[in-house]
Amino acid sequence: MGDIKIMVSGGKANAGPPLGPALAPTGVNIGEVVAKINEKTSSFDGMQVPVTVKINGDKSFEITVGLPPTSALIKKEVNAKKGAANPKTDVVGNLTIEQVKKVAEQKYDALNSTEPKASAKEIMGVCNSMGVTVEGLRAKLAIKALNDGKFDSKF
Repeated sequence: MGDIKIMVSGGKANAGPPLGPALAPTGVNIGEVVAKINEKTSSFDGMQVPVTVKINGDKSFEITVGLPPTSALIKKEVNAKKGAANPKTDVVGNLTIEQVKKVAEQKYDALNSTEPKASAKEIMGVCNSMGVTVEGLRAKLAIKALNDGKFDSKF
């Protein structure tokens, strides 16, 4: 029948607009769709998440959940509203290597790397442009420390 693409707040979709009115003409069980979306997006609590609902001819449905931007995941981890205005001088937060690894695992399918350490470096690169330190180090120095084996026990 078609695809419905919407942005929902992670774990907090409801049958109201924009989801309910978009689903009503399709004849699917809106409550089931909302419950499935909330189940699949619960790990992104408080973030806007892109969701695609594919409605099949027999009124069954498939839900595909996209990922928030890497910067949004980092902001959530450091409890910051936004990145630094001047990332070269300002610091808005600090991530532990475990948090970097967590964000890398969440974004794994969207990253260019196939190894955990390389994925962590990509996340640290985003931290660098946001004014977020990693283990108290500027992101470039944290990447160097990762290359030197300082965090090998975590990977």
